[in-house]
Amino acid sequence: MSRLLSYALAGAMLALPAAAQQQQWFVPGQGQQQGQQQQQQRPPQGQQQRPPQAQAQRPAPTPPPLPPGQSPPAPVIAIVDVPEIQRVSTAFTQVREAIEQRRARLNDDLQREQQRWRDEQQRLANERAGLTPEQLRTRERDLQDRITDSQRVLRDRARDVEQLAQTSLREIEQALGIVIRQVATSRNVNIVLPRPLVIFNEPQFDLTEEVAAQLNRMLPSVTLPPEAGAEQPARPAQQQPQQRQQQGQQQRRN
Repeated sequence: MSRLLSYALAGAMLALPAAAQQQQWFVPGQGQQQGQQQQQQRPPQGQQQRPPQAQAQRPAPTPPPLPPGQSPPAPVIAIVDVPEIQRVSTAFTQVREAIEQRRARLNDDLQREQQRWRDEQQRLANERAGLTPEQLRTRERDLQDRITDSQRVLRDRARDVEQLAQTSLREIEQALGIVIRQVATSRNVNIVLPRPLVIFNEPQFDLTEEVAAQLNRMLPSVTLPPEAGAEQPARPAQQQPQQRQQQGQQQRRN
């Protein structure tokens, strides 16, 4: 996959540093070679998986290199505006909003935990005079253990949110690369350039609208796992012994 797609998508959803926002060329044929090299370097299956949508619509194999002395084909160039595709992509919008919501909930939980720690510390300070040294050490150790456990849980949740953002971004990136190749092939285009690199072009060279429409058909949404640490639905209240006994008697009659 061309690094252009990674930088352009990550810049909008993950707010990467400005140095990572450099625009690069996307040339159909190079993306698959880079993707194969990256796939060989990735961890074993189970840690990273390719999206099923991308697997179902793989591009045609890349032609072999030209023999020595043979001229390359005449360039047929098209333009694609990746930020515009992001703006109208239903999958990208869904993932961005979900990540923002999870980050906001994580921040709210962090604020509540910090306030709880301050309250516990203040309570311990108020009761310090009436505690023996051993009791004081025990209370302080228990409080520190609770703070450490809470911090670990919050760090794990933050790490999960960022990993989810990267995984979802990679899925959209792979799908977008496939769509660009498919649209370019259907138009006999052999070079695709990002719009910011082009000073002037006729509208007929722009494939943005067609690529965006096909991407929404191919990947309308991304399946996101449940949020770790999210509140679970409340369990129903336990029945009173008398109610259970009455129900048991009624069932025996029936």
